[in-house]
Amino acid sequence: MRGPRETRRARNAPVTTAESASDPLPRTTATSFHGARRNSAILVTGAAGEVGHGLIQSLAAAGRRDVVAIDVRKPDRSLRDVCQETYVGDICDGSLLTRLLAMYEITEIYHLAALLSTRAEFTPETAHEVNVGGTLNLLRLAAEQARSHGQRVKFIFPSSIAAYGLPDLATKDAAGVVTEDQHLRPVTMYGCNKLYCEHLGRYYARHYRRLAQDRIPDAVDFRCLRYPGLISADTVPSGGTSDFAPEMIHAAAAGRPYACFVRPNTRIPFMTMPDAIDATLQLAAADGRKLSRLVYNVSGFSASAGAIADLVKGFFPGAAIAFEPDEQRQSIVDSWPADVDDSAARRDWSFEPQYTLQSAFEEYLVPTIRARYAG
Repeated sequence: MRGPRETRRARNAPVTTAESASDPLPRTTATSFHGARRNSAILVTGAAGEVGHGLIQSLAAAGRRDVVAIDVRKPDRSLRDVCQETYVGDICDGSLLTRLLAMYEITEIYHLAALLSTRAEFTPETAHEVNVGGTLNLLRLAAEQARSHGQRVKFIFPSSIAAYGLPDLATKDAAGVVTEDQHLRPVTMYGCNKLYCEHLGRYYARHYRRLAQDRIPDAVDFRCLRYPGLISADTVPSGGTSDFAPEMIHAAAAGRPYACFVRPNTRIPFMTMPDAIDATLQLAAADGRKLSRLVYNVSGFSASAGAIADLVKGFFPGAAIAFEPDEQRQSIVDSWPADVDDSAARRDWSFEPQYTLQSAFEEYLVPTIRARYAG
């Protein structure tokens, strides 16, 4: 999916191995319910999505072929070829997770599956079932796996800028660069789900079954990063709330007019898809002793819709971009910070995005998207 950039993480930030990923815990058993020895595995949910696809390819490039992948859609051949096993299934399906517990010794979980922001606003109850119920199922699986094979299980959870909620534009303007712990009053179901799951992860990492006589402390090594708006050159935007930036570029490259659904002065942080995948693997590989928190902001650059439109017109002089704000979608984006403070990630695990706004256009977005629509 990422072409020549797929192997960059293998060079710059080694992916964790089962030995380095975990601290020893009291072991109960290392066999399946049927008595057979289980295979060690990395579990990736939402594997057929773009983050999942790129992450699995990066793991494979680093020599990790022990991935067990799950998605509600059948993963394509390029993923099936580099995974230990792939499953079409739902993270809300308890019987599927029970099978996984029986069949594999899971050392790491990358939980990418979610019902995203726009769809979640149309079906909020379903979103809660998938985003919260599914996450709870997987956290419980992680705790049971840790008890079973006697090692902590890493649980990597991408959260979202949607976890924030600033009440009005005056507050947004005054807030400036926002830390991980400020303005956490989300206004969407997706944001509420993500924020609650951050707290669930904290509970499983630090307080799980705290009154039980047989509790195993610190069984789940929960690590979370909050993605900003993600911009990809490889997939067509699907109508997400932060998709006004990639929608502009794709429309211009295809020669179509574009009506942007936010005001030109609307500013939020963004990150390219390759940087998001690299950041996820960097956090997973980080020395846990150096991590000062469970939830980290990450960002590539902050930009307004107007500035992005100007860049698009610079690369595609014939681009026809108008601004026709949609009141409801605008109100959601207005509740997100203009920028986030990612200094903790830079300090604790040397996070450093490759792309600035300008280099993202010059080196990644424009060449790939232009080639997509050429001829």
